[in-house]
Amino acid sequence: MSEPNPAARGAATPPSLSMAQVLICGAAIVTLSMGIRHGFGLWLQPITMDRGWTRETFSFAMAVQNIAWGVAGPVAGLLADRFGAYRVLLAAAAMYAAGLVLMALATSGLAFTGAAGLLVGTAQAGCTYAIVYGVIGRNVPADQRSWAMGITAAAGSFGQFLMVPVESGLIRGVGWQQALFVLGALALLMLPLARGLKEPPRQAVAQQQSVGAALREAFAYPSFRWLMAGYFVCGFQVVFIGVHMPSYLKDHGLDPSVATTALMLIGLFNVFGTYTAGTLGQTLAKRHILAAIYALRSVVIVLFLWAPLSPWSVYLFASAIGFLWLSTVPPTNAVIAQIFGVQYLSMLGGFVFFSHQVGSFLGVWLGGKLYDATGSYDIVWWIAVVLGVLAALANLPVRETAIARTPQPAAA
Repeated sequence: MSEPNPAARGAATPPSLSMAQVLICGAAIVTLSMGIRHGFGLWLQPITMDRGWTRETFSFAMAVQNIAWGVAGPVAGLLADRFGAYRVLLAAAAMYAAGLVLMALATSGLAFTGAAGLLVGTAQAGCTYAIVYGVIGRNVPADQRSWAMGITAAAGSFGQFLMVPVESGLIRGVGWQQALFVLGALALLMLPLARGLKEPPRQAVAQQQSVGAALREAFAYPSFRWLMAGYFVCGFQVVFIGVHMPSYLKDHGLDPSVATTALMLIGLFNVFGTYTAGTLGQTLAKRHILAAIYALRSVVIVLFLWAPLSPWSVYLFASAIGFLWLSTVPPTNAVIAQIFGVQYLSMLGGFVFFSHQVGSFLGVWLGGKLYDATGSYDIVWWIAVVLGVLAALANLPVRETAIARTPQPAAA
């Protein structure tokens, strides 16, 4: 009998947690962590007006949040792969709650950047997709992995649909500061949920790679670099739209309720989009799914910019872009697991997500920077269009087959 490809061996590891438990607890954690952050754009105008800050000050803090998330992602992923996701989730939930409270208390741009940027960003690295997907990879059979990742990504989208109106209502009802205190309390709900992702200690396996060998292998593999390039564009587009679209619409005379409804629609339709992408990934080439998503994003943005701006054009745009919003997440992470196996899935997913966050940093920061310089978001919209086309092309050469490795002799 031929030696199985080591990249696929992780799929044969007996699961230690039930699939239902992993999906329920993982989806709930992502619902909270992603749902809270998706509403941050609603705070841009109330905070800047109350504190007397420019939009660039707020945008820079959000940009730092995204880059901190990206930098901390590989470290959080490595710790989760080595010591279990449970401990990482506990620390991240506590940091998330603390960061939200300190955002409310910050009275200077530097303090706000430290809270909303460094603290919340680092916390997000430990309680979002890469960490939860590592547990999914180890406890869900390979033939259901893309679907399971789609379920979890859809939960993050549902969190946006659920939390955006909640956050908008809190801001109107109790003020932006008290609203952040409430969100800090909600973030603590991730602590008991993390218990459901606590895995028993894993036994050492003779053929396991070292961390250094896994990183050298991944970064030397062209498909890994193509996936990182595509994810850079994903981050640029979604964070620019998510943070700056409410202000873009208000600048054009639309009622703030239009932005709230638009963000809800993005979250709602992304539930269907991410689930669809995860399901299609079971049968179709994931590189083709990714290329189609990025190309369609550019088409949708162009149509939005060309159409007369009205509440209904916003709602149509939000629904279409929402279907494509985080639908890149399940196929991208499923390809990583398919190529490299699941031993370092959280860490490698963290590195790919770092590229996403570099794009997020530029998208949110350039949005504020170029708005302050030109009084318009038009340049950034068109940058997002061009990048979408380039990302579609970048994903076409990705090879999805398990990487070939030299079999290692078993320990005596």
